[in-house]
Amino acid sequence: MANHMFILVIIILMAGVFGGLLNYYMQVQVDTENSSMPRSIMGGLAGAFLVPIILYIVGSDLIDTSLGDPSGLLIFAGYCLIAAWASRYGMSTVTQRMKQDVQLAKDKAEETLIELRLLQRELEPMLEMETESDDSGELKPLAPEEELDVTTQNVLAALGNGRYIFRSLKGLETETSLDEHTLSKTLGIVVARDLAGKVLSKKGTRWFITGKGRKYLAASN
Repeated sequence: MANHMFILVIIILMAGVFGGLLNYYMQVQVDTENSSMPRSIMGGLAGAFLVPIILYIVGSDLIDTSLGDPSGLLIFAGYCLIAAWASRYGMSTVTQRMKQDVQLAKDKAEETLIELRLLQRELEPMLEMETESDDSGELKPLAPEEELDVTTQNVLAALGNGRYIFRSLKGLETETSLDEHTLSKTLGIVVARDLAGKVLSKKGTRWFITGKGRKYLAASN
């Protein structure tokens, strides 16, 4: 009986190694980068050593009846080789699933990072408005070259004195009575001079007045 068990273990080892090598050379043909001979052999051995457990679960007496029966040993060796070869699919499925989970986690992390950056940009105007500045001195009169035309001043005043911190183009059109082309051009001027800023929120592009813009309004009044 001891010799029989020794023979079965040898069959399992040989079938596991052979099945692992077969898996490795098949994997190399399609994916050289992710192929690994030690991993394939270990997978083959693991699959082959599961055969006795599977036979026990299904109630097969092949291990007992193969004692002194060469045909039974050949059948057992075939089962072990099939299990070793099939281990490739189990490992491939697990590996592929892990790759998908990692990629999904990376995509979600990138989406979260983008949302945090957008949220940060949306919060900056509110924090700037609610935070006291160290520059508490008297307002200096504006230099002539810094003065804005009436249209630009009206747009800046609409941004600074409106009900909302973040203003839409349509809302500004209604309040300033300007056409879309003129308003867009004027908003571009105040943004370029850092008197206003714009953010891309979930509701679309919105404009807001900056701290510099508020100082300008205060100095021009």
